[in-house]
Amino acid sequence: MTVLLPWAAAAEAQNVRSVEVRGAQFIPEDDIRKTCGAEAGIAYSQWELMAIEECLMSTGVFEAVTLSLEGDLLVIDVQELDTRPGRIDASLAYVSQDGLTASLSFERYNLFDRTYGAVSLEYGEEVQRYSANLYRTEAFETSLDLGFEVVAGRETFDDRSFSYETVRAEAYLAWTQVPAIRFEGGIGYRDHRLYDLDPSASALLVREQTDGIAAPYVRFGLAHNNWPEPDEGEARWQNFGYSVKLDQYFWNVGTSDLLSDTRFEARMQFPVADKTRLLFGFDAGAVSGLDGNASRAIDRFYPGADSFRGFAPRGIGPRDGEDALGGNKFVRASIELQRDFGELLQTPVLGGIFIDTGGSWGLEDTLDGAIDDGWHRRSSIGVSLTLDIGATPVALYVATPVEREPGDARQTFGLGLSTRF
Repeated sequence: MTVLLPWAAAAEAQNVRSVEVRGAQFIPEDDIRKTCGAEAGIAYSQWELMAIEECLMSTGVFEAVTLSLEGDLLVIDVQELDTRPGRIDASLAYVSQDGLTASLSFERYNLFDRTYGAVSLEYGEEVQRYSANLYRTEAFETSLDLGFEVVAGRETFDDRSFSYETVRAEAYLAWTQVPAIRFEGGIGYRDHRLYDLDPSASALLVREQTDGIAAPYVRFGLAHNNWPEPDEGEARWQNFGYSVKLDQYFWNVGTSDLLSDTRFEARMQFPVADKTRLLFGFDAGAVSGLDGNASRAIDRFYPGADSFRGFAPRGIGPRDGEDALGGNKFVRASIELQRDFGELLQTPVLGGIFIDTGGSWGLEDTLDGAIDDGWHRRSSIGVSLTLDIGATPVALYVATPVEREPGDARQTFGLGLSTRF
């Protein structure tokens, strides 16, 4: 049954600055906003809001729908039926560093009571990944959510002298104190190995090879997100936004290979003109042994490609001959001026110019000083373009290094696209 609430000045159209969905547990909030045309930046009359309510009720997945205005905020309050919406997707994706990858995924909301489930398979010539997830809201009848994740993968990049395999399982609790702040804590078990070395591999990689390290780990996470929502339409370009995320892992607990792994990322958006914004990004990480042990190449950081435009995957950081060894530490900062050009030839287009700068450095073992693991700053400049060709989103960039070191691997052009079936 649809419940209608009175509005002040109901006969007059009132401009809506943003749209908020309340009460949704299993159906994505963005889907609810878009299904019947509830968009920011539009003036709605009482009768138009009633029409949106009727439209949402006609989908057959809600027991009740209420629309109300709180100032210039449009609130869509829903009560879902006990349905199990789900979907299966098959796709082909091309990303410069991974090549062509085929994917098959299945997801279902309310797979069980208040539980989301998903399975994903990715297969390419150099990368295979598999994952399964379960996520239950208000677990144990508390404000805590409970999640389970299983991930497995294999990497055999042709520019690397070894293969890598991993299997990881984790159970975690999540607590959202306020809508924008989220805490997570997890306990898991990981088995990974570095194997199948080339005869010409670095002596350091030979030291680091392992048939498998299987051990528990713990993780703590904190995220704060105040980024404009996509449903805000053009208004999202006029709003300041930011997001911050911190993850702390302790790998290989109970073994002589105990590691601390810290990862941090931050994003900011500043509006500078109509449909023009300034984007700042910052990423950093540090991994180190905690028991007099050294990290391995499969533990360290490899900025490059999409994570450091202008350089190839594994293109910067400590090297021994042709072998990229990764760094115990990395940092990258970027600044991009981006503009929404609207539709060109009926295709939405975003364009930007950017600067990336940072580096990857640090090893516990330098083969008695034979490997240079010091800090060397790298920088690049370039242009980016994001557009939709038919139903296929395409992201590309062209970049060139302006600060680099001998031995760095460059990648001038990057392309990512994905199409679903």
